[in-house]
Amino acid sequence: MTEEMSPIETAKYVAARRAAEFVQDGMRVGLGTGSTAAWMVRRLGERVRDDGLRIKGVPTSTATAQLAREVGIEVVSLDQAGWLDLTIDGADEFDGEFNLIKGGGAALLQEKIVATASDQMIVIADAGKEVETLGAFPLPVEVIPFGWQTTRTLIEEALDTLDVLGTSVTLRMNGEVPRVTDESNHILDLHLKRIGNARQLALVLNQIPGVVENGLFIDICDKVVIGHGDGRVELRDLNDGTVETDQPGENGENLFSDLTD
Repeated sequence: MTEEMSPIETAKYVAARRAAEFVQDGMRVGLGTGSTAAWMVRRLGERVRDDGLRIKGVPTSTATAQLAREVGIEVVSLDQAGWLDLTIDGADEFDGEFNLIKGGGAALLQEKIVATASDQMIVIADAGKEVETLGAFPLPVEVIPFGWQTTRTLIEEALDTLDVLGTSVTLRMNGEVPRVTDESNHILDLHLKRIGNARQLALVLNQIPGVVENGLFIDICDKVVIGHGDGRVELRDLNDGTVETDQPGENGENLFSDLTD
């Protein structure tokens, strides 16, 4: 089966598997949303089944909650869990200071709440998600449906005064109807091309009436686990300033053993 995986899928898989090693017995863990996070949830399910790992998982979307239950992870709400030991999630972009753009899966609100309610956030991503400056990926902003067009106009006016290259704002669609989040809101995608001051932009956006939350994650991520298409994994720790690299199959381990028929 490994021969059928593309380099990007391989990178996502090895990053997710490496990040899952940080989860210890008894932890309360935030479970991210997206294709890379799904690999991580499946890996934790294997550890629950095969190793007797006991954790409480707090999902960041209904899709993640469903997957977690399917693989045998005990799912609880954030209110039930209280504070979390760790959150592991993907990202659409990250820069050298571990600032993130998230929300490509329309789960940015729950993702940000869960991540900030954790002692530590680990981001898992393929190498293509790293950028010098945020903004190539459209920035998602969650808005309430009431008056969303007015909110869009206010955002466009604000963008004219900020350090960005583009100011186009589009409503995310699901076919012919607006995409609806788990909180029954809409998503506006900001096509900025380059974000000169992410911290300022995040503050300005959240002051606009109708905006619920934006997809800029500033000062939240602690570690980034980067997967590569050849199976290499790079672990960067912001607080320690360290970088570690794991080669595929180190110590004789077959990283893809659980994918074989």
